[in-house]
Amino acid sequence: MPAISCSAPGKVILCGEHAVVYGAPAIALPVFQVSTTVKITAKPLAPSSSNTIKAPSISLDGSLDSLEPDNPLRAAINLVMRELKIDHIPACEISIHTTMPVSAGLGSSASVTVALVRAISTYLGHPFDNDRVNHIAFEIEKLHHGSPSGIDNTVITYGAPVFFQRGKPIEFIKIFHPLTLIIADTGIKGSTASAVAQVRQRWEIDRDGYEAIFREIGQLTLQIRRDLETGLLDEIGPLLTRNHELLQRIGVSNLALDQLVNAAMQAGALGAKLSGGGLGGNIIVLANPEQAQQIAQRLLISGATRTIITLIPSTDGAC
Repeated sequence: MPAISCSAPGKVILCGEHAVVYGAPAIALPVFQVSTTVKITAKPLAPSSSNTIKAPSISLDGSLDSLEPDNPLRAAINLVMRELKIDHIPACEISIHTTMPVSAGLGSSASVTVALVRAISTYLGHPFDNDRVNHIAFEIEKLHHGSPSGIDNTVITYGAPVFFQRGKPIEFIKIFHPLTLIIADTGIKGSTASAVAQVRQRWEIDRDGYEAIFREIGQLTLQIRRDLETGLLDEIGPLLTRNHELLQRIGVSNLALDQLVNAAMQAGALGAKLSGGGLGGNIIVLANPEQAQQIAQRLLISGATRTIITLIPSTDGAC
């Protein structure tokens, strides 16, 4: 039996993070310059259920059975088996390779889960469709992040620009004009679970103030969607920068993120903001294509540990 290989991209939140947890909309985009690949190789001569798992990025190399039941990797595999009503996996080696840093806001946990669920279900002879993959990935995101919005697993599963609002059907966005984005890593590992929990604590103390901020984030997200669909890139930039200011107000930015946002704007960016949970991780920068390299270089000089220039292509809105 040939080896099975499945992949999943990374993602960035264009706008709406944190507010999305409280019912506001958010927009997320897939990033194919970073990805996770899961390869499964059958071991027909090994004892039944002799399964090994290797994930060099987290220094994992051992037996699948040695992982705790609530380990996200094992939990994802168990959910696949539960869906298929089976109690074991034929002997195999599971190899997980990712090109994205952990805890950087690029959706590494969801990317790993999506690729793993696809690979395991395919190996077992029943490849899951996107809806089933997304359902399992959301359950595993709860183990990673506590109370996730569901946006990471959704945009990564479907690999398309997503307009997401909790409790409402998924909408895929039409992008009229390609976007050039620069992703710049602070080198500081962020914790989405910690950031979400801190915002929750402050929201409990000042619900009216925080909900006013979330409403404004929701309004600018709706405007950004309209601008994406009509190609008004110059209108999007200031809205992204305003979104960053609002994220500063709820306490999820820090000095490193702010310095990179300021450096990008000084270098001629159309707009810039942190992306994801915050407290570290990445910023995203909207730039004119001819200025992208220059801005990326300025960000490296200003402290970014690495930059990625990605093109979000125009789309007809279909998945």
